[in-house]
Amino acid sequence: MQATRWIRLTALTLVVACGPATEDDFVARMAREHRDDSPETGAADREATASEGADVTYARLGDDEIAGYLARPAVAGRSAVLVIHEWWGLNDNIRAMARRLADDGHLALAIDLYEGEVAADRDTARTLATRAGGQTERVQENLRQALRYLREEHAVEKIGVIGWCFGGGWSLATALLEPEGVDATVIYYGRLVTDEEELAPLASPVLGIFGALDRGIPVETVREFEAALDTLGKEASIHVYEDADHAFANPTGTRYQAPAAEDAWAKTLSFFAKHLS
Repeated sequence: MQATRWIRLTALTLVVACGPATEDDFVARMAREHRDDSPETGAADREATASEGADVTYARLGDDEIAGYLARPAVAGRSAVLVIHEWWGLNDNIRAMARRLADDGHLALAIDLYEGEVAADRDTARTLATRAGGQTERVQENLRQALRYLREEHAVEKIGVIGWCFGGGWSLATALLEPEGVDATVIYYGRLVTDEEELAPLASPVLGIFGALDRGIPVETVREFEAALDTLGKEASIHVYEDADHAFANPTGTRYQAPAAEDAWAKTLSFFAKHLS
């Protein structure tokens, strides 16, 4: 039984990212969605945050130490959020999102699935996303150790996970990989799983945030995902913003859509407040 579940999870995470030898259609679609996009070039939301953060080592993979970014709330609590970057990597925007979560009272760990590399252009992001998809077991172990770090080093009682784009798919994958270790799952326009058998292990409530104009994550797929969760009796809240495109919540990208992003963020904070308190 355990071996069968491991095989399914391995297959699932390959689907979430991309194939072990070559990139799949999903990475190609993401490259298309980001054709005219780049990080840190659009209208930036540079709100001051009360919380501070610092680089920390949260995992060791073989001989390699993996560093992430830990943002601490002003008043220590018992909740934490695992923050998974977009396909650009762990950049300043993701660090800022971690601090915003800390401002709301959660210890926030932004992990690094690219292991120190950050993309400044679409082609590099495409290469890094493809490479991560070919290292399924390594990425899974990265995620497991991140969860363990939060539980053992910081004694948190509840953990949420959030990701955008590339990270949105891995947010769902984390909840399926460690269903008893995740208490709330937020997916921002990430790759979805619609097969009921693969979704069956999910134990946490889900908040899904999507854009109706997103061709990389079509609305039809979002509705299939929502229907599968409903059939399984899973707790889920799925929102599709009519005038929003892929990556609409990134304030440093060219597709930022402020009204939708602000509403989605309010829903995100309310969701974590409800399920991590």
